[in-house]
Amino acid sequence: MTEWYWIGMSMVMTHASQPSHAAPGHRMAAEIAEQPQVWRTLLARRGEIHAVARRIAAHAPRFVLLAARGTSDHAALYGKYLVETLHRLPAGLASPSVVTAYGVEPLMAGGLLLAVSQSGGSPDLLRTVQAARRGGALTVAVTNNPASPLAQAAELHVDVGAGPERAVAATKSYTAQLLALYLLLDHLRGGDGEAAAALPGQAEAVLGQAGLIASHAVRYRFAQRLVVTGRGYSYPTAREAALKLMETSYIAAQAFSGADLLHGPLAMLDPSVPVLALVPAGVAGTAMQAVLPRVRQAGADLFVVGDAGAVASADTGFVLPSGIDERLSPLIEILPFQLLALHMATQRGKDPDAPRGLQKVTETV
Repeated sequence: MTEWYWIGMSMVMTHASQPSHAAPGHRMAAEIAEQPQVWRTLLARRGEIHAVARRIAAHAPRFVLLAARGTSDHAALYGKYLVETLHRLPAGLASPSVVTAYGVEPLMAGGLLLAVSQSGGSPDLLRTVQAARRGGALTVAVTNNPASPLAQAAELHVDVGAGPERAVAATKSYTAQLLALYLLLDHLRGGDGEAAAALPGQAEAVLGQAGLIASHAVRYRFAQRLVVTGRGYSYPTAREAALKLMETSYIAAQAFSGADLLHGPLAMLDPSVPVLALVPAGVAGTAMQAVLPRVRQAGADLFVVGDAGAVASADTGFVLPSGIDERLSPLIEILPFQLLALHMATQRGKDPDAPRGLQKVTETV
């Protein structure tokens, strides 16, 4: 462990011992805690999602594009993995600027466009959906606002039902998007969503260890740069974790696929750049086994979220509950990182509820 971590821990522990009446982050903390109930509610409504899946099945798409921005873009990337692994269909992330900046409308006959957005209010996503419909695609909006322009523009809508989210940093709306996409795409292959039934209880087990995550936040309070990495289904989690740290703590956090990390970015690692790695049980975790030794060789402090064996081999980390279906693991994996972002921000004197320069709804064209 490098000296600046120890200095940071000493300073933060002294600060944390003082009484505090500040409320920064209380909205984000409350919304993180709401997630198990949000998931239970969505699971109880999965019949609505199944009805949408039946409409998609009747369309029999030959390929799928997903359109999103910000946090929702990471949910879309998760959806891309589901489409490719569950349905063996070509899937990609749409580029809204093709429509808005370049004025080109893609030919989408035989395709499915899934537009994922918390607010459903971004003009570029709206125009992308409209162009996709004109181009022959079946369009589905996945939002937290059924009255939004995006939901109205798409032929079909999935309401993730996360409820009002007031903290700028999205938490419960993100995981509700993941669960909605899983239920939708699982039902398309004949599944009933029962594999997700254990998720709320698993989430409660993770959130019950918030104090442990707060201690990890102390360790990295003074980091100026860090890297987050994972593979497969965990790669979207790595990207979302990096975004949460950037927008709440203003830290330069970069996310890489474990494979891409070895293709060049590894050279920037040294003892001053902590690496946060996702190593869950399953294919994604196995794929990370070639990455971790290279991180250690670079001298980087290694924090692992994953199975017990991987955590034991790291400098520190957080052990995920066992028995999680790998396709659903991203819903649980992100929770420690949401808590880490919350605690790092408050320990750095920031308010994660209201990051500077950001608004809850960002409209891009």
